[in-house]
Amino acid sequence: MKSLKNHLSLIVALLSILFSLQTFIVVDRAIASYKQNLANNYSLVVVSKKRLQKDVIVSKNPLINEINEISPDTVLKKLDGDMKRKEREFLKLSLPKFYKLKLSHYPSPDEINSLTKALLRDSSIVKVETFSRTHDTTYKLLLLFKSVISLFAISVAIVTILLISKELKIWQFKHNERMSIMALHGAPIWLRSAVLFRLAIVDALVATFLGFLLFSYIASSAWIAEQFSYIGIDVVVFDTFKDSLMMFSVSMTLSIFLATIIVLVHKEEV
Repeated sequence: MKSLKNHLSLIVALLSILFSLQTFIVVDRAIASYKQNLANNYSLVVVSKKRLQKDVIVSKNPLINEINEISPDTVLKKLDGDMKRKEREFLKLSLPKFYKLKLSHYPSPDEINSLTKALLRDSSIVKVETFSRTHDTTYKLLLLFKSVISLFAISVAIVTILLISKELKIWQFKHNERMSIMALHGAPIWLRSAVLFRLAIVDALVATFLGFLLFSYIASSAWIAEQFSYIGIDVVVFDTFKDSLMMFSVSMTLSIFLATIIVLVHKEEV
């Protein structure tokens, strides 16, 4: 029973790290998808004194994905509807040219400033409307949300690593007498510590398997898909191959690394 309890403690600790890491990955994917969704709906408005060459504007900055001219009729509709046809046509000719710029991804405030400066170097462009206040607020909220999740994941990882180290050390103390006898008979350190590494490897495999089952279930949940659909994004909650490989690599590397550290520290103490 005690052996099972020790195994369970280590498995739960490893599973906590895998859960935190996978949660961070899902949040990161959700933010990336949401930023792409924002990019599809976000655009800049450029006002020019004359017609612009689309190829020239697109080449000014790799952030620019597409440029479309806004019909002057759209602007005139907001004016007095009783305006005579000749006056409307004359006003249409005298109006500056309006263009809507679509971007390849949702930009940071620095990227927006750099793009604005690049556009204004064109003497024909008189104004660039970036809607900076709304943009900056949204971007800062995204960064804040990601920072909070990152801090949470790091905190859980630190506490869990300390717990794993403690559990492995307990196992080392339990087998200390056997390891000392083997040392007196000239057994190499890797053979003396085989039980510790076996524990680390077996529990890492079990934790990976449980993590796979847990996130496979979460990914198939209709409720999770519904929550993402509410905000108009599509997120891969669990990539069977890539995420499983990540879980296996993290749990195995962490377990063996901590077991190695404990063995080396014990060797120095002896």
